[in-house]
Amino acid sequence: MTFTARPARLSTAAADFEAQFAARLHWSAETDGAIEERVASILADVKLRGDAAVLEYTARFDSLDVPDLKQLELTQTELKSAFDSLPAAQRDALQAAARRVRSYHEAQKKAGGESWSYRDEDGTLLGQKVTPLDRVGIYVPGGKAAYPSSVLMNAIPAHVAGVAEIIMVVPTPRGEKNPLVLAAAFVAGVTRAFTIGGAQAVAALAYGTATVPKVDKITGPGNAYVASAKKRVFGTVGIDMIAGPSEILVLADGSTPADWVAMDLFSQAEHDELAQSILLCPDAAYIERVQAEIDRLIDTMPRRDVIRASLEGRGALIHTRSMEEACEISNRIAPEHLEVSSRDPHRWEPLLKHAGAIFLGAYTSESLGDYCAGPNHVLPTSGTARFSSPLGVYDFQKRSSLIEVSQAGAQSLGKIAAEMAYGEGLQAHARAAEMRLDDVPPMRGAA
Repeated sequence: MTFTARPARLSTAAADFEAQFAARLHWSAETDGAIEERVASILADVKLRGDAAVLEYTARFDSLDVPDLKQLELTQTELKSAFDSLPAAQRDALQAAARRVRSYHEAQKKAGGESWSYRDEDGTLLGQKVTPLDRVGIYVPGGKAAYPSSVLMNAIPAHVAGVAEIIMVVPTPRGEKNPLVLAAAFVAGVTRAFTIGGAQAVAALAYGTATVPKVDKITGPGNAYVASAKKRVFGTVGIDMIAGPSEILVLADGSTPADWVAMDLFSQAEHDELAQSILLCPDAAYIERVQAEIDRLIDTMPRRDVIRASLEGRGALIHTRSMEEACEISNRIAPEHLEVSSRDPHRWEPLLKHAGAIFLGAYTSESLGDYCAGPNHVLPTSGTARFSSPLGVYDFQKRSSLIEVSQAGAQSLGKIAAEMAYGEGLQAHARAAEMRLDDVPPMRGAA
């Protein structure tokens, strides 16, 4: 059987472009009501019954029936054994990727993750103290595929930030443990790991059980149940983001081999049927060549059914009037992954404001960023790159303001604070400031 895939063909010159464009982009982040109701029930049950509830849901959803949750904890010996069992090429690739990810995040920490302070002219000290979170939980998907790269991308920046304990949860349906995921946990310095997943794993991390420790923040992507659970536990713990389907947007000037771009579109489409792959290009003939390569290559892909469903359901090849217009449309989309496949990518990069990660030049495939370039692959989706950032060291740190007011400083600051406090009707605030003045005035509004 010969497969083809036909993404929507749009043109910015068409009168109905805006309507077609909006329809193609539309994806609701709202979770199905039945999922929300089920997740709420699971969270409440785990909060109430702890280990027992986690065991029941793991048996039901992952077909993994054990009498004690401690049996689902992976030991450091097991993680190291998984690493040692890998072929040498996989061990080397895993360690090389980990080195690059660690190097990037160490540079990130050095650039903006340090405490600072200064003293002003009256001796008052002002500053900021940066400290790591004590304990974080990382969720690693384990349903349709295994993602050792997600272990590296979540655990290493936490480790670089100075987090003392990194707790990993990963579903292992029917008890099938992926050695590469376990090896990645060993390489990345995961402290404890449990073979549990879904909303019950999120609940266990957020509330704590007799076996699973309560964390301060949960990071990592998952399915609709995991996303819903993370939304619901936010406030009890911190979360990184609510991840939607994966996305790639390619800005092409027609200079990159068409089969490279077709495969880059496939690289996101193969994630799942809701993933989105879009090409923006001012060269109509080049778009035809990319479509021809899509038709030629798709039959060679093991996940061709998923790719075809993704491209035909949410993909698009868009003919633009110019590269400038393509950049403007890209900013409206604010994609997770943005490839600038051009002879001169640095000409267009200044025009691009919103993207999770920007890949410059024909040789910079998005897949390199997924695995080993160094920057984090946990990125904002569904247009949230307009206001959010990739996962990084800063997600595993918190900032405390430092204030030390000298006696001289209290004389000027106290008068300012008291005046504002009286204006707000907060006499105790005002009086606390006035009592530190050398010349204490009577309290205003006293009985």
